[in-house]
Amino acid sequence: MSRALILRCVFCWLAVWLLAGAALAAEAEIRNATLTSAEEGYELSAEISFELPPRLEEAINRGVPLYFVTEFELQRPRWYWLDQAVSRRTLTWRLSYHALTRQYRLSSGALHQSFATLDQALRTLQSVRHWPVADKGALKLGETYEASVRFRLDLNQLPRPFQVGAIGNRDWQLGSDWHTWPVVPGTLAVERP
Repeated sequence: MSRALILRCVFCWLAVWLLAGAALAAEAEIRNATLTSAEEGYELSAEISFELPPRLEEAINRGVPLYFVTEFELQRPRWYWLDQAVSRRTLTWRLSYHALTRQYRLSSGALHQSFATLDQALRTLQSVRHWPVADKGALKLGETYEASVRFRLDLNQLPRPFQVGAIGNRDWQLGSDWHTWPVVPGTLAVERP
């Protein structure tokens, strides 16, 4: 067999594997995503619907922390050039179980909250409320923008032995496709605290 033929076979196998992995990863769904104007800027609220695969639940209960990422992008479409990126934000949540206290802990940065059950922690994780995603002056009145949000399990933050086993394994895939909608400043309601 020639070297070129072997390389073609490897690339074909890799392409099939990547396409299959991308199709399997779309197990979460973004619902009711809205961008609202607040005093300090623009805030995102959304519901994320997903079922935690049994393998991930088992990993959490055995003390393996899982990292979930919500990504937001705001762009201004341009017909004459590439779309202009207005805002990009990432919100990372760490979900872990502490056997000593028998509690699940959900944390983001210095903020954390403890829960008696995994279902309670997941309900909180599935609800994004008033997340600041753009500064007040970032959007111009009369312009049309495109907002996008997605949710995924971050496999890169798993411990190394789990990363190797998670590659291509459906049990370790959890994520949503990008949910996109148009945004027109001036039509967004201003929320008062």
